[in-house]
Amino acid sequence: ERYPSMTEKEQMQWKYQRYMQDYLGCIAAVDEGVGTLLDYLDEEGLTENTIVVYTSDQGFYLGEHGWFDKRFIYDESFKTPLLVRWPGTVKPGSTSDEMVQNLDFAQTFLDIAGIEAPGDMQGESIVPLLKGDVQGWDRDAVYYHYYEYPAVHMVKRHYGIVTREYKLVHFYYDVDEWELYDRKKDLMEMKNEYDNPEYAEVVKELHQKLDDMRVKYGDSEELDQKFIDLYTKK
Repeated sequence: ERYPSMTEKEQMQWKYQRYMQDYLGCIAAVDEGVGTLLDYLDEEGLTENTIVVYTSDQGFYLGEHGWFDKRFIYDESFKTPLLVRWPGTVKPGSTSDEMVQNLDFAQTFLDIAGIEAPGDMQGESIVPLLKGDVQGWDRDAVYYHYYEYPAVHMVKRHYGIVTREYKLVHFYYDVDEWELYDRKKDLMEMKNEYDNPEYAEVVKELHQKLDDMRVKYGDSEELDQKFIDLYTKK
């Protein structure tokens, strides 16, 4: 026993506090690093000619849903920060609630550089949004697929879509479970409404949208099986 003088509850509290301290220390280090970079741009006279993008590959659980780490489609992990400073183009202090994703970054950077993106590249340039033009932006859902199982993290395989109002998720492989969350009424995503008759029409519509998005991104049951075989043969 690593900490024989501690009860199980005391160990849990100690580990959580240690985890939070490490996480907050990481945030402070990132904040200092970003500040150092911005200071350098100012000192070298590069600020007005440099686009700065701050983002992340995912969010993180800090006890929500009883978890830490990431990977699941729930908002604490799924949502990511995106801040852009583009002098002369992005209005300082402006915000947007449009749905974008990290698949859009490459398209965006190519667009800014005046380079035509390959036709098979996924994602869309968000330059119009950065310029404040939302008229041509019609995305109403984003797609997600986590396939790294069986693996060390033991997060079940799942895929789903997220709209402004709902989130539909399918856990599969050695389970077959569906979840539906009302993102307007259930901000913490704690109540699964999938089998609620009141949401029957919503479920039907989201299933169709999910099928359409899997086709759009070239995802399929055959591809699911390919990665299942890959991980189970390790």
